[in-house]
Amino acid sequence: MKRRVFVTLPAAALAATPIAAAGTPAPATAAGNAAAKEATASPEIVAGNMPAFAGRLKDELTFPLAWTDPRNRPGRDTWGRGFRAWKRQARAKVEELLWQPADDTPFDVEIVDEQQADGYRRRTLLFSVTRHSRVRASMLVPDGPGPFPAALLLHDHGAKFDIGKEKLVAPWSDPVRLASAQAWSQRYFSGRFPGDELARRGYAVLAVDALGWGDRGDLAYDGQQALASNFFNLGGSLAGLTAREDVRAAAMLAGLPEVDRRRVAAVGFSMGGYRAWQVAALSDAIAATVSICWMTGLKEMMVPGNNTLRGQSAFFMLHPGLPRFLDIPDVASIAAPRPMLVFNGGADTLFTAEGVRVAYTKMRAVWESQRAGDHLVTRVWPELGHAFPAEMQEAAFAWLDGHLTPTQ
Repeated sequence: MKRRVFVTLPAAALAATPIAAAGTPAPATAAGNAAAKEATASPEIVAGNMPAFAGRLKDELTFPLAWTDPRNRPGRDTWGRGFRAWKRQARAKVEELLWQPADDTPFDVEIVDEQQADGYRRRTLLFSVTRHSRVRASMLVPDGPGPFPAALLLHDHGAKFDIGKEKLVAPWSDPVRLASAQAWSQRYFSGRFPGDELARRGYAVLAVDALGWGDRGDLAYDGQQALASNFFNLGGSLAGLTAREDVRAAAMLAGLPEVDRRRVAAVGFSMGGYRAWQVAALSDAIAATVSICWMTGLKEMMVPGNNTLRGQSAFFMLHPGLPRFLDIPDVASIAAPRPMLVFNGGADTLFTAEGVRVAYTKMRAVWESQRAGDHLVTRVWPELGHAFPAEMQEAAFAWLDGHLTPTQ
């Protein structure tokens, strides 16, 4: 039997003097020299927040649960029952790795404030988003009888925690938050609030703070990893909680009397774009999805210099173990064949051009396999960076109208 000897001497000493098991010098042997060479050939080092063997780990990720994997075609033993069976199995795997149990706590919706705006009403709601958290939400309801098509608005990260829902729906009772939100709107949304724009187009709109933002805030950038690790220590997951809360918010919105439950969309920018396709994958309440500036292949995203490698914000979008089964676009594709629009900016430094191309190609293959290629719109805006400006909003909202607004 071959015995491996573990040593702690410097590499130069190891090469010169093999060490016997008893700790005494031993004659040089072929086996001893081979063991010494093996012990020093692959030093365990870290480079740029990544292990030196990260490339080999990436090579091991084959995403075997993806619908686009040839092994998962109808007629094969794995998915002989077809696409619906794959969707159930893929969603179940994602649900398992959320590390956040399903929650059927009554929403117990309460309207605590309502004000009239130009063409719609502004409401502040309270509801139980989970069994542990009762949250404050902003809702806009168009004037008229309804029921209306609706949009669940999902805010970005941006390392800006004083506002969350207010990034997308203009606050109306807090001048300090309004000033902060207006500055954010100027930076990313051409000075517009996407939620208010949708309300003017006839949509009921709901926006809720994710844990750490706005009314649920006081989170600091450097505190994100500690928050995430504490969730792991408590048997849960920060990303899993975020996903579960978004699913619950979608169900609550769909159940309101002012809303047509068959016409509920998820709309989000940046981290909110990730959350938009994620909630569409996990909830049948979502009929259409608009995801802006968050789509890529995982391997193509994890390259030197990418923001994801810094940790911190990544923990809101990190489900441990999931990449051993599904790539990022594979998860989004669980929503197929329902309508989905995905836009990226060509000058967006957060995502590589190759990552976007890989993701779009994978998603296109899924929708087209279900003869629903016309239900998927993917586009790179070459001149735009990480933003959702007016021209992109108009294109996205016109597309949404085409799917959720009844033909007159």
